[in-house]
Amino acid sequence: MTHISMLAAALPDNADGYLITSESNIFYFTGFPCDAAILLVTRGESFFFTDSRYMEAARRVIRGVTFLDTSAFTENFPHVCARLQIRRLLAETSSMTVRAARRYGDLLPQTELVFDDDVGFLAQFRRRKSDDEAQKIDKAQRIAEQALERTLPLLREGRTEKEIALELDYTMLRLGADALSFQTIVVSGENSSLPHGVPGTRRLRDGDMITMDFGAVVDGYHSDMTRTVALGHCDALQQEIYGIVLRAQQAGLDALRAGVACRDADAAARDVIRQAGYGEYFGHGTGHGVGVEIHERPNLSPLSRETLAAGDVVTVEPGIYLPGRFGVRIEDMVRITADGYSSFTRAPKALIVLPL
Repeated sequence: MTHISMLAAALPDNADGYLITSESNIFYFTGFPCDAAILLVTRGESFFFTDSRYMEAARRVIRGVTFLDTSAFTENFPHVCARLQIRRLLAETSSMTVRAARRYGDLLPQTELVFDDDVGFLAQFRRRKSDDEAQKIDKAQRIAEQALERTLPLLREGRTEKEIALELDYTMLRLGADALSFQTIVVSGENSSLPHGVPGTRRLRDGDMITMDFGAVVDGYHSDMTRTVALGHCDALQQEIYGIVLRAQQAGLDALRAGVACRDADAAARDVIRQAGYGEYFGHGTGHGVGVEIHERPNLSPLSRETLAAGDVVTVEPGIYLPGRFGVRIEDMVRITADGYSSFTRAPKALIVLPL
């Protein structure tokens, strides 16, 4: 079954169709990346609306839909909905503006537009990754790790954060990545205390902790990893913090399996840091889902009310960030199984101290 036919079969009894407008869900359900498309899925028929820039390419990829040009959208969309007697239409909350919602309301005065929340039907539908999806994520991770291996020897005193980030980016693309998962993070020294710091012109120095957070995209699927290394030497406090984060990360990994509450997996890692006296320096969640978007459900966080299921792909990335001094984060990406997890990440995690 295609993702479209699976969605059609899973439509709730009280809905006549699903209106899909986000680029990520368009890609997930059709396999065709497009930023100017609308997908209407019903139990009987499905329709793909786009313009002349993408129509020919879309026809080569997508099966099981009727193609309609958006140049006549205001005429043919209401006609399709009337012919199919769509009275209740689900739509995505996070990808539709108030203006767009009003437009659909004007086009479909006899149809109730019902918004699915961000942890609702589609989010749950996308959570569990198939073997094919996992293979794509694994390919992306292999590229990211090869890029790290080739970039580590370039971390030398005097190089800037931005230069190292560009080396990682170029190497991932040269190794076959279709795109970068997000703006690569390379932060050093006092900048490494910024969890999502932006690479700048700071030059690497002896004694720096250097955090690198990056990923590749292959066939529409993302990878995500973080490694922190030291340059020249590593003092006692840096070694202590690195050891605590490493233990916390392993505790978080050890807690993973289908049926475990996401907040309990978060707590397993967070408690190690808290008990070591650094709880106030770990402010973000322990992890997040990864797939056709870099941040998907489920989230490993104290606020989560979700439960892990077999097939979920999540990161485990605790950190400690001492403001103005340095930070450490270690991140792996895994797939949940019935009795644990399988890891996409193979890069070593023992503290690396690079020569000057």
